Amino acid sequence: MTRYRAIIAYDGTNFSGFQVQEKQRTVQEELEKVLTKLNSHKFVTLHGSGRTDSGVHALGQVVHFDLDGQRDLEKLRFALDTQSPADIAVKSVDVVADDWHSRFAPHEKIYEYYLENSQVRAPFNRLYWAYFRYHLDVEKMQEAIKLLVGTHDYTGFTAAGSTVDDKVRVISQAELVQLDAEHYKFIFRGNGFLYKQVRNMVGTLIKIGNERMPVQRIDEIFATGNRRLAGPTAAPEGLFLKEVIYFE
Repeated sequence: MTRYRAIIAYDGTNFSGFQVQEKQRTVQEELEKVLTKLNSHKFVTLHGSGRTDSGVHALGQVVHFDLDGQRDLEKLRFALDTQSPADIAVKSVDVVADDWHSRFAPHEKIYEYYLENSQVRAPFNRLYWAYFRYHLDVEKMQEAIKLLVGTHDYTGFTAAGSTVDDKVRVISQAELVQLDAEHYKFIFRGNGFLYKQVRNMVGTLIKIGNERMPVQRIDEIFATGNRRLAGPTAAPEGLFLKEVIYFE
């Protein structure tokens, strides 16, 4: 058996997330179908660097899988890319060590979140930009987002349903970029993210920007771990898993 790593992109609009779920269309299931076909119909399990939720997109998700024998890498990439659905792209394939694991190998992730802040939502943005029509104080959001950087227990930014006990994570970058008068990009880089953590942080920042929550609320959330003190979960369509960076 040979272990392969692939970098994939997908439009999450019509997926119920990355991970296989019963009676739901998922990225993992679609790619496993193609891999099983390419492996003489012997089932192949696909492993990802992490899950993405329903409606969330990826530009650089990393996966791995095992196949019998050695394959030409470009032919394998081409077969996976062309035989998978049009909302999945396979960008590259390489060979890794037999014990390498896309989830457990040390890495950092970069997420980007795109927000349109306008009186009328642009119809062409509706699948890839979240939307907020009300006033935002950018200076307050810039002040608040800096407080998210560092090593913290992010319990207060975790959605119900998280199965992880240790909620301490390291965020090395949290940045808000104003692209123009109506469009914003949030950038988060860290060694791991909890269930809906990025969307909960963005929802909190939006509420601070709308002046319905003080900047200091970030510190209160860290101190108490109380999810009810944070803002609502931001919409999924604005979130992209941009890149997974391995320490190799």
